[in-house]
Amino acid sequence: MVKLMVLLKRKPGMSVEDFQRYWRVRHSDVVMRLPGLRRYVQSHTRPGSYRKGEPVYDGVAEDWFDTTDALRALAGTPELDAVRADETNFLDAANTLSIITEERLIKDGPIPADAVKSIGFARRKPGMAVDDFQRYWREVHGPLAAQSPFVRRLVQSHTRRSIYEAGRTPPWDGAAIAWFDSTDAIRAWTASEDFSRLLADEPNFLAPGRPPFILTHEHVIVA
Repeated sequence: MVKLMVLLKRKPGMSVEDFQRYWRVRHSDVVMRLPGLRRYVQSHTRPGSYRKGEPVYDGVAEDWFDTTDALRALAGTPELDAVRADETNFLDAANTLSIITEERLIKDGPIPADAVKSIGFARRKPGMAVDDFQRYWREVHGPLAAQSPFVRRLVQSHTRRSIYEAGRTPPWDGAAIAWFDSTDAIRAWTASEDFSRLLADEPNFLAPGRPPFILTHEHVIVA
């Protein structure tokens, strides 16, 4: 199964509240009509994230399909045309991006009620091959993160190799998705030795600088 991740920025001048309401209530109804859609999840950036400025994204949509062929088959369909037309009502098209990914489950576990879902965006170290980056992230860095008791569930979404093979440069090489009990649990995690080890490991496979992330609330639209 493949997962399309759409990284959303709201339309200029639109309030966060109006954006989230439109996305969840109006736009979801249009997306659910897409042929071949197996699962659909919206992750809305938490209101508290706006107190310190504008977050990198206002949310992330995750759309699962059986294959990339199923994704390609959407081209030219009236259902996809309707989705594209509706996006103009609430999205900033120039700053809304997407990546096609494959999930790697690093730590299994139930998602707590009212969980905080962290989505971090990864860019590989300059000069590092895609295969080496994905292997290191999955086999070394992922297990480091999974050790923490604060991390309830952990998934890596790796940008598909076919994107690179087609000569394209994706906006991100993947996303790390983790679920926590609360924002207090995240604060405790970032103050722990486990988190310090994660930070120390990042230069081994990630581009310089702290990777951007958003803290979200998850809405499962199609299970």
